[in-house]
Amino acid sequence: MDNLKKRNLTFFTIGLIFMLSGVEYAVILPTIWRYLQILEAPPYFLGLGLSAFSLSGLLTGPLFGCWSDRSKTTKGIILFSNVFEIAGNFMYFIGYSRWLLLSSRLVAGVGAGAGSCIFGFLTRTTRPDERAGIFAAIMACRQVGLLVGPAFNLFLRLCDFRLGPFVVNKYTSPGIFMCLLWVLLQFVVLALYWDVPPLSSTEGFLREEVVVLLTAQFITLFNQTALETMVTPMTQQYFSFGELGNSLMYSLCGVEVILGFFFVRWLSRSVSDRAMLAIGLFICSVACIWCLIFLCEPRGGYGWELSAFIVGVFLQLLGLPFVAVSQVSLFSKVTAEKTQGFSQGVRRSVGGIATILGPLWAGGLTNNLYIMLGMMLALLIIISVSTSIDVLIRGTNTVAMATIGDITA
Repeated sequence: MDNLKKRNLTFFTIGLIFMLSGVEYAVILPTIWRYLQILEAPPYFLGLGLSAFSLSGLLTGPLFGCWSDRSKTTKGIILFSNVFEIAGNFMYFIGYSRWLLLSSRLVAGVGAGAGSCIFGFLTRTTRPDERAGIFAAIMACRQVGLLVGPAFNLFLRLCDFRLGPFVVNKYTSPGIFMCLLWVLLQFVVLALYWDVPPLSSTEGFLREEVVVLLTAQFITLFNQTALETMVTPMTQQYFSFGELGNSLMYSLCGVEVILGFFFVRWLSRSVSDRAMLAIGLFICSVACIWCLIFLCEPRGGYGWELSAFIVGVFLQLLGLPFVAVSQVSLFSKVTAEKTQGFSQGVRRSVGGIATILGPLWAGGLTNNLYIMLGMMLALLIIISVSTSIDVLIRGTNTVAMATIGDITA
């Protein structure tokens, strides 16, 4: 088997890994709120449960990245990390107490740490000019999982039986379902994943843009997870959405984001990564302003409130693909290739800190949306202005260099 075929099979397997991570998020998020309520957990446990997964990924990402950089392999790391996904989801299925449920998300989150070595592998095996498009396709796979996941919830919510000593219902079934999917993925990785050689060994260097990109990573993920945490209680309070309503909502959100990623992939051929980052941050800022104006104190009747909510969610999701793809692609270009595993681990750890603090921030301020959204908007404006200035300066420098070149020619 030639290297090109191995590379394509490996990319296909990576797509499956990201798709399963999306499915896991989509089948658990709509039900975990009610699951915790049944286990008599206080409201702040929702933020803890969502943050626990990110905490584990934050701690293990750089470790898996270093392991990958030193060994120059990723297959064994992925197989090892998936064991934690399997164990964590089985613990979620057992779910005898709120503390076991919290521990299950901690354990499963270890598996997410392998994402750092996967992004490092993608950087080493792709050319810079094709990287943004490939990153967009891989990220779109996760959104496919977010789209397909709610469809699985349509039949998981019908489960009502016992499996030995365990109760299988609409709250515990997502755990055993994901456990089985991650087991099946182990066999796919064994058969189709190859540690193909890198395309080049060019050595990069650290630049000042790293700080800006890490800041953008933190702010956008902090805001995104804060809003995601707010959505489920809000739909329950104002629109009486249950598990089915939330699942359908996440399906529609998944369609929008998938289309957004493919649009960004097409746009990346003619628009620079920095310009796409500026566009995405601007859209996210508009979304935050909309939510601040129309969602903090909903009024005007059910129809108007629902419309305002839909527009806010739409705008937030519209900016997400621009920010996600551009900052990952830029980060891979301004850090050294030989330490991509560790560098991507640091990037994902910064994102992990954001996804921990975001739900905790939102969970404690669900009744004080002006404070919650006001802080989020302030952070967005700061990074948006910094990025826009950087784009303008670089554009001016490019024009100046071209003019000098014409004069000297």
